[in-house]
Amino acid sequence: MAVFSVPSSLPFHLLSFPTLLLLSVFTTPINALNRYTCQYPTQNPLSGCPPNTLLVGATAKYTTIQSAILSLPHNDYPYNILILPGNYTEQLNITRSGPVTLLGQTAFPTNLTKNSVNVVWHQATGTASTGTLDNAFTSTLTIAPTLNSSLTGSGPTGNTVPADTSFGNSDFRAYNLNFVNDYLPYSAGPSLALSVSYANAGFYYTGFYSYQDTIYIGKLGNAYFSRCEIAGQTDFLYGFGTAWIQSSRLSLRGCGGGITAWKGTNTTWVNKYGVYISESVVEKANSSLSIEGKCALGRPWNAQHRSIFSRCYLDDSIVPSGYIKWSATDPRFNFNTTMAEYHDYGPGFNLTGRLAANVTVLMTDRMWEPYSAPEKVFVYPGTNGREGNVGWIDFGV
Repeated sequence: MAVFSVPSSLPFHLLSFPTLLLLSVFTTPINALNRYTCQYPTQNPLSGCPPNTLLVGATAKYTTIQSAILSLPHNDYPYNILILPGNYTEQLNITRSGPVTLLGQTAFPTNLTKNSVNVVWHQATGTASTGTLDNAFTSTLTIAPTLNSSLTGSGPTGNTVPADTSFGNSDFRAYNLNFVNDYLPYSAGPSLALSVSYANAGFYYTGFYSYQDTIYIGKLGNAYFSRCEIAGQTDFLYGFGTAWIQSSRLSLRGCGGGITAWKGTNTTWVNKYGVYISESVVEKANSSLSIEGKCALGRPWNAQHRSIFSRCYLDDSIVPSGYIKWSATDPRFNFNTTMAEYHDYGPGFNLTGRLAANVTVLMTDRMWEPYSAPEKVFVYPGTNGREGNVGWIDFGV
């Protein structure tokens, strides 16, 4: 596909009408109607897609997703990549700043269980058998401007990212894809399906499957999930940044550590870094698992951990206390720790157990209000906490 570009030195008022019209096509994100038409299987897969769409498939010009990603110019124009059904064994890296949308071809764009595009990787780290590479090297999908910005690091503040690191992708979106890291069918060290740092990323009708550290939202990472499934066993939502999970399923493949493990960050302004799980379902992956009362909602990676489950259905897998401390000898728990619930329900919500353990914060309406919407927790990078950074979110899903 030819790359359309406009010289940056040409004044906007001197562009011709046909050029402006073509430019508008390339600078308008795909909408729901166009998405459904583009994703629907046809004899000519791109017939219903905007002109700024690449095709990936076994017989297409691009046979791997990463080769299509690497072909995109490093500018601010949006591009779509339509991916034909199949299993793609590869790691994906998004470093460009311009919007990128990955679309899985499907006749069922509002049904995650019908997804037929699987991006698969097999890697873990942190054990004698897997080595000691940084967690970042294991991820199936990474969205970050540089390798350094994606590294987890260690210690109370993690990896140090240079102050002059530019923000990465402004608007990444994925629809109807599955990202899998299946190194082993149990926790065997960090094995990420997703890593987001210094970027905005939205995921819709998309699945994430691993066992330990499934999703990492790193520094200045903003991630929104709607109608998704996230599966794991140990600390499978972790990071430094901000994540909002809406109307999704957290699938418990076992119990180890907690579902969430966040590491808060000191700033000169009041930040809301953390993970927010809203109106979602938390339940065992299948009925054969005997994990009643064994899974914790989370544990504090450091004492500034923040996670809130709001209006979520909890099955009987959840421990009576809700949350737990990091460990008996290293609790990482104090007045700065926010491990909270707001109006959760189901057999996994044990009010007596919550009150007796005194670890979980049961939020009142007033306590919940500052965190009650994505607009209140996602901030613009480099603005000392200016809220409302949600232009990249598809609220129509």
